[in-house]
Amino acid sequence: MILGGAVLAGGASQRMGRPKAFIEVAGRPMVANVAAALTAAGARSVVVVGGDVAQIQSLQLQAEPDHFPGEGPLGGIVTALRFSQWADAVAVLCCDLVTPSTREIQRLIAELGDDDVAVPVVDRAPQWTHAVWSLRALPVLEAVFAAGERAPRNAVGDLSVRRVEVDPSNAAAYVDADSPSDLPHGSSS
Repeated sequence: MILGGAVLAGGASQRMGRPKAFIEVAGRPMVANVAAALTAAGARSVVVVGGDVAQIQSLQLQAEPDHFPGEGPLGGIVTALRFSQWADAVAVLCCDLVTPSTREIQRLIAELGDDDVAVPVVDRAPQWTHAVWSLRALPVLEAVFAAGERAPRNAVGDLSVRRVEVDPSNAAAYVDADSPSDLPHGSSS
């Protein structure tokens, strides 16, 4: 399988008060940590969707403006899949993961199989912005988006979904930082 990677960085970061993508965790911007995890998991190419394109490129990362800015995560996922049409599937993660896990990404890739999306489920909650999407899903997602839907969880009705239960010992790989209190001690902008 040819895998692409995408990092969603188009959110407003209102609760954080500054762009989350560029907050340093473990000495690097979170967006760079997530991109590195995707590359290590086997993504042939990784694109950052949305956010400050010039600043993203200054980190030596490939950037693509969100085709639907301000329209929520489904628009970012559609943009990522459109950009990565050379791939069979795209692992799409948010830029604000505190400790992205290469192993968990690889697990989702392996679980995708013939399904349209493999979504991790943490404590009974599907993590739609941390999923692996088959390119087969793109036409359905585009149609649902064009009809007005903006939430990934409501866009998958006509797709085959593989729900992947996450062991509590691996749940930290899916923790994101929405506010300053969610950041590890010593993080900086």
